[in-house]
Amino acid sequence: MSNVQFKLNKAGVRELLKSEGVYGECKKVAQSALAKCGDGYAVHDVRYPERSGAAIAATTMKAVNDNKKNNTLLKAVGG
Repeated sequence: MSNVQFKLNKAGVRELLKSEGVYGECKKVAQSALAKCGDGYAVHDVRYPERSGAAIAATTMKAVNDNKKNNTLLKAVGG
């Protein structure tokens, strides 16, 4: 076994996490999962100072209860 070590470029990683490319991929994955969820779910943009992305949330009580009972969101993203 070799003893490989590396040091992350923190500024580069931060820039990558905030990039439009990463955001676009997150949005595509979220939209794909949303298509599996049905009515009552929505995709929201997530923009934090250190990263960006997308999130899916249940927006109606029917969807909230469906997600509690069936783990809809978890199954939609492949978990």
